[in-house]
Amino acid sequence: MKSCTAIRHVAFEDLDLLEPVLRQHGFSITTIDAPLGGLDDLDPLACDLLVVLGGPIGVYDDADFPFLSAEIELVRRRLDADRPTLGLCLGAQIMARALGARVYPNPNGKEIGWSSLTLADAADTSPLYRLGRNPVLHWHGDTFDLPHGAVRLASTPKTPNQAFSVGQCGLALQFHVEASVQGLERWYVGHVGEISATLDISVASLRAQARTEGVAMQKLGPAMFSAWLDQVCA
Repeated sequence: MKSCTAIRHVAFEDLDLLEPVLRQHGFSITTIDAPLGGLDDLDPLACDLLVVLGGPIGVYDDADFPFLSAEIELVRRRLDADRPTLGLCLGAQIMARALGARVYPNPNGKEIGWSSLTLADAADTSPLYRLGRNPVLHWHGDTFDLPHGAVRLASTPKTPNQAFSVGQCGLALQFHVEASVQGLERWYVGHVGEISATLDISVASLRAQARTEGVAMQKLGPAMFSAWLDQVCA
């Protein structure tokens, strides 16, 4: 049986829609809660797939959250070996930082809600083409420069680097394809402080968007992920 290790930063930002896909592809799953320890003892090359999930902190917050340094180093070693690695939101930022790129607060402001991506030509040969113009979920205040050697796959007007690939087996997504409509109910509670402090969004508006745009993504996100697994973990 193939093995997947998922690094989680907050309990409610989990694999969600991606977990059944992993099971269908024959993966056993181990979840590590990064804030609780365990990263120092984790062999970055031991698992067949590493998934680095999202969270409400920045990669530059390592003084407050020292585990980030170990996590960035673990991901760097994984990417150096070109082993299958997926980063989502904070996970994508960790991948960018591990590759030497700058990660910083987005000068265009936070991007929270549902909107379409502009796919780069390189996405035509990537599983991202399955997303098309369908809106995806954005929930981030940070962005990153495109790492040296990486290939940009998607952008939005606020965030030029929304997705990149690196090597044959690395995929970083600034947006979310893993969150189900039901699962987002936990996000609204967990992120209520950020929601209330951000202009032009509310729990009600995010919930209404999810009930329309999120329903389509519940099929498209897993389909994209499944195609990527077929490509890098066959």
